[in-house]
Parts: sequence; structure tokens; C-alpha cells
Amino acid sequence: MADATLRELASDLRFPRAPVVGDGGDVVVSEMRGGDLVRVASSGSDPAVVARCGGSPGGAAFGPDGLYVCNSGGWRWTRLGSVLVPGDDQGTQPDDHQGGRIQRVDPDTGAVSDLYTSCDGRPLRAPADLVFDDSGGFWFTDRGHVRRRDRDRGGVYWARADGSEIREVIFPLDSPVGIALSPDRSRLYVGESERAAAWWWDLGAPGQLCGPVPVYGTGGTLLYGAGGGASFASMAVDGEGYVCVATTGDPGITVISADGSAVSHAGLPDPLVTALCFGGPGLTTAYVTLGAGGRLVAFEWPRPGLALAFGASQ
Repeated sequence: MADATLRELASDLRFPRAPVVGDGGDVVVSEMRGGDLVRVASSGSDPAVVARCGGSPGGAAFGPDGLYVCNSGGWRWTRLGSVLVPGDDQGTQPDDHQGGRIQRVDPDTGAVSDLYTSCDGRPLRAPADLVFDDSGGFWFTDRGHVRRRDRDRGGVYWARADGSEIREVIFPLDSPVGIALSPDRSRLYVGESERAAAWWWDLGAPGQLCGPVPVYGTGGTLLYGAGGGASFASMAVDGEGYVCVATTGDPGITVISADGSAVSHAGLPDPLVTALCFGGPGLTTAYVTLGAGGRLVAFEWPRPGLALAFGASQ
């Protein structure tokens, strides 16, 4: 995508991720390296701190009573030239890892509370992204952390927004990050980061898949595998059902039709494209975070985005 089509809304962000658009049109962005959520006006502005989450906030979404945030509990960082990037030769988990958690944030007061830190007695490791369903519950990925000689196995969870229930639904997956729902909410999409693979599952009742998960494997259907050194980050679904995945390696947005038969790519001028959402009039504006440059940019999307259960965007 030509730089001339991009509008820069904010710069000098500390490895931004997870743009979400509120009812007023402002964009809230998480800073993985800074530990904060910040707000940027849709027309562009200096970032204003919404909440200090600590650790390393990633995916965020508006829920029934505020913002809900995936926090990986911290991250190792490596300097490559003038850029700080996630991970080093010791892995991704820092020595002062604070534990993975799902947080609830009051966007008006900035108050932060930990909603979930474990499931069935097992601690969350590095929650990455989440999406709400129409019941008011939410799906989220836990990609896990990597250490020098071992690593966590990732999975997908469903939880209630009031803190009363959390369950592990899909396990194991290889570094799952992006997660989204189809327009009719009948299908769950999940992206595995390091394998650059997008999978889907049919959904039943809230928090349940259709049919049992097999003893071996997860029962998912492969939608698309990029290969070629690409890596998948966060994803969003537009109003026509295209799965749009923030992609590094081949930096930009990988766009996949719902049946996997058509794949296109919108290139972007940053090696670490981390996340996207839709907002603006008619949900036709794509807001994208660029990790290496620390920027939030916007450009027009060829189709309307998908209206979500809460808030204005994916």
C-alpha cells in the first residue's frame, strides 16, 4: 500500500497493539513495551494515558462494562538498530514476569482490576487477544511464553465478563494470537503466529464448539497457511466475512475469504504490523498499529468492517 494513502494518527508509541474504537470515535491502543493503554483522537492527536495496566498489555476489546485487556505479564526486548523488538536469545518471558491475566479497565477513571489469572488451577501465561460474543462472554488466546530451553503450549479459552466462569476450550495450539468471530457468530477464527496459519471451528452454545474436540488434535479446519517466513499477529473480520490478519515477514494485512479460496495482501511500510480494527463512518476505516515505527495509522478499507457485540470495532 502506498504511503500516500496512509494517515498517521500517532507516533512514538511504545510497541503499539490492539487498536479499538469507542463510540465517540477515539482509538484506544495498548503499548506492549510501556504497559499503558492510550487514547488517540480519530483525527490524530498526542496519545493520552487511559490506564496503567503494568506488565505488557496486548489485545483489548470493549465489553458490557468497560475495556477488557489481555496482559502477558511482561516481555523481553531486543534492540535491532534503532528499534526495540519482542524477544531475545533467552526467549520472550522476562525475569520479572508478573503472570498472565485478563484485566478489566474503566475507561473513564483508569481503574484496572485483574479478572482472571488462572483456569482450572493452571496460571494463564501470556494472553494475547480477545473477542466478545453476543452473550456477553469472550473468547481469548493464550500464546504462552518461550524460554531459552522450553516453552508453553498455547490454547483458546472462553470466559464470562463478570468473572464467574473461565474454561479452556481448545488445546494445544502453536503460539495462538489473533482471534475473531464470523459475521453471523457461527464460526471462531484463530491464528497461530509462528506457523502463520489461520484455523476455524463451528460454534454451538456460548463458549462451546459444535461436537467434541478429538482426543488427538484440536478439531480445527485450516483456512489458510501463509508460510514463506511470515508470522501472523492479530486479526479482524470485515462485514463481508473476509479474515484480515496483521502479518510480519511479509508485512501488511493478509486478507482471506471465508472459504479460503481467495487470498490477497495489502502491504504496509513497517516490518512489524501488529493489529488492526475497523471504525469511522460506515466502519470503512482500517486502523492499524505498526510496532517497529511505533505508529498508529489509518486508511480506507474497500469493504465495511464488522460491527461487534460491544464498541465500534474489532
